[in-house]
Amino acid sequence: MGKIIVKLVLAVIFSCGLNSYSFADSASRIQSCEIATNTIGVGGGTIPYITAGKGPHVVLLHGLFAEKEQWQSLMCLLSEAGYATIAPDLPGYGKSNGFTIVDYTLENQVKIIHELMNILRINKFDIAGNSMGGAIAALYTQLHSPQVRSIAFIGAPLGIIDWANSVKNAIYHGINPFIPINERQFDLELSLLFINPPQIPRDAKEEEIKSYITRNRHYQQVWDIVNLYDDVLLKSLFIKVPTLILWGKDDKIFNVIGADRLQSRIPDSMMLKLPNAGHLLHVENADEVALTYVKFLQSGRGDPPKKGAIKK
Repeated sequence: MGKIIVKLVLAVIFSCGLNSYSFADSASRIQSCEIATNTIGVGGGTIPYITAGKGPHVVLLHGLFAEKEQWQSLMCLLSEAGYATIAPDLPGYGKSNGFTIVDYTLENQVKIIHELMNILRINKFDIAGNSMGGAIAALYTQLHSPQVRSIAFIGAPLGIIDWANSVKNAIYHGINPFIPINERQFDLELSLLFINPPQIPRDAKEEEIKSYITRNRHYQQVWDIVNLYDDVLLKSLFIKVPTLILWGKDDKIFNVIGADRLQSRIPDSMMLKLPNAGHLLHVENADEVALTYVKFLQSGRGDPPKKGAIKK
């Protein structure tokens, strides 16, 4: 969720100062972290991706209407702990290019990510995803389990529980809070995604709203396709690799009661409900997420990192 939102938030943080934001410490790490950007041809289109760090590979998959940059804080934290991270723009999102609407199905997303990993010769990795990315990570793990050391749901995944009442109420009133067409709807999206929504200048908001309006047809098509997967993790979930479930207690997109339902379907999974955390906890609570995720990775559930711990 929140492609333009997160990108804009990061831009505001860097241009307006850090002290006013609850996730300032994590965001400040991005400025000193070495993040490389590359683009590669995959499946008839092009996929941009960012990388950081050296060590065992961790693949990070973003959510609906999101993009690779939302992982930057967590990538830098993981690189400090000795991991090589990679976050792609999924087909149809961010700066990906050349894909057709058929490629937006989750099955084809999995196919293209698998091709990307093969091209990059990354044969073994830990995989993690947020929201729609979590569902894609689960489908990938089921189809290509020999490649996957572990899976982490970093934030509520699509497909295990219905939209929260806060989202339903907006839709009942004719508003899709993830495709805002005016300032009030834009502010609603911020309030749903963040526990402490950042203050964004009006002119910046207006510029991004124009983008939503200009590409409205694209966003509506993607929304329609992804909503066909609202129960994808309930239908068939066969994950046999070590699993971490992190779910924000205050998630306004998918209610936290979904965490127990997800854990019940994955034997021996580890689950933590994070207090004061919402849907984009890997953005707003990156330090806490990193500490928990690295502990999980170092617990024998993945390859040991080259370094020891996250710097505080």
